[in-house]
Amino acid sequence: MRNVIFIPMALVMMLVTGANAADGVTKGPNGEKPEPARSLTLTADEEASIKAGNYTAALVWHEMSEYTNAVNSGAQDEFKRLGITVVAQTDAGFDAARQKADVETVLAKKPSIILSLPVDPATAASVYDPARAAGVKLAFIDNSPAGYAHDKDYVTIVSDDLFQMGNRAGIAMADALGKKGKLGYIFHDADFYVTNQRDQAFKRTIEQDYPDMKIVAEQGMADTARSEEIAQALVTQHPDLDGIYVTWAEPALSVLAALRAAGNTHTRIVTLDLNEPAALDMVKGGNVAALVADEAYMIGVTAARAAAGSLAGKKTGPFLVVDSIAVTKDTVKEGWKASLNKDVPATIADAIK
Repeated sequence: MRNVIFIPMALVMMLVTGANAADGVTKGPNGEKPEPARSLTLTADEEASIKAGNYTAALVWHEMSEYTNAVNSGAQDEFKRLGITVVAQTDAGFDAARQKADVETVLAKKPSIILSLPVDPATAASVYDPARAAGVKLAFIDNSPAGYAHDKDYVTIVSDDLFQMGNRAGIAMADALGKKGKLGYIFHDADFYVTNQRDQAFKRTIEQDYPDMKIVAEQGMADTARSEEIAQALVTQHPDLDGIYVTWAEPALSVLAALRAAGNTHTRIVTLDLNEPAALDMVKGGNVAALVADEAYMIGVTAARAAAGSLAGKKTGPFLVVDSIAVTKDTVKEGWKASLNKDVPATIADAIK
């Protein structure tokens, strides 16, 4: 997962609508209705106008990770296809002050476009204001700066179909357990609309669609440093769980370690986002049953296309979402490619043989 953005309490009220997946529909950070990313297309005339413009772009990332690398790759490929030169790429190391300096640095290259994921939405306006004032087209991943208005200050936000991800995790758990059993539920106990909606969608799917599956143990996780402690407590107190949902893949590894330490080969894990150690356990027939991932590469393609289109007068909706994929032992090669646009790591490929 892209590193979790902990939202300050000043923004909690702004996110209340977006944090509630109870109605079964993904919503953006400000309550925006989602539009499918694949619905965004450019006409031949728009593409010709973009290619004739000698435009440039800068990629100002929050951090570099497996996820960001895939988003970055998608953006790079789409910009290349449209004749836009990428003049800068930065990595803020998840530091808001460093991201602000990165924006100031890349502005010296006078980019036409900046793509970015704000480290801290509450203070991000001061990060991107110089670019906005310079007339740079801004497109964001996952979130936008507090106070910024769509189509005035930025082109669009591109993210996951959050409800779909949680829903597919619930279906994957049901498939792994034959639609019956006792579940543990480890959710992200912080105000972050991405994880909140995904978690709630899993719970809603289980409670509404699978009457023979019951969540009998719930545990919030606000601090990822406590994931090992939380995992050990849950496994110790509930050794008879048939399955455990974990909010994303890194803390799921702590659950996996706790199950292994207890000699538990029965309890299945379903989590979100791709992770090599978790996928390796899955293909070897271990506790991990499924990993649900978004189309990260397509997020980059979509953000680049939207920003480029805006230079040709193309209007884009405020919140575009990509599809998700339930990756299992049988579909790991295809899922990895669909999500990250790359082959599975050699360790996984070797384990499949």
